[in-house]
Amino acid sequence: MKRRLLSALIFIAVLGLEIWIALYVHDRIVRPYLGDVLAVICIYFLARVVVARTRWLSIPVTLFAFCVEAVQLTGLSGILPEPFSTIVGGTFDPADLLCYLAGSVVCFLIDKKFFT
Repeated sequence: MKRRLLSALIFIAVLGLEIWIALYVHDRIVRPYLGDVLAVICIYFLARVVVARTRWLSIPVTLFAFCVEAVQLTGLSGILPEPFSTIVGGTFDPADLLCYLAGSVVCFLIDKKFFT
């Protein structure tokens, strides 16, 4: 129970940071790159609330992020209704894949250090 509560608190904190970045940061580094790293971390800790014990949770979370980027690449995000088209985004960028991977590594290391 403590792990799920901690995961929920981290999720809320990272989500708040993501919203703050989306609303107030308009630069070329923090918003596009750090925002993508934090997006994977946010999804990861949301998943940790549901799936409390798994060492390899960062792998399906990363695959999910890659699938979102694939939707952008194919242009399918343009036909999605709101708010899904906004959540998915519309611009494919290969650098996003590296950011997602970096976020996944951070999640794996956090999991290994604090949750096992």
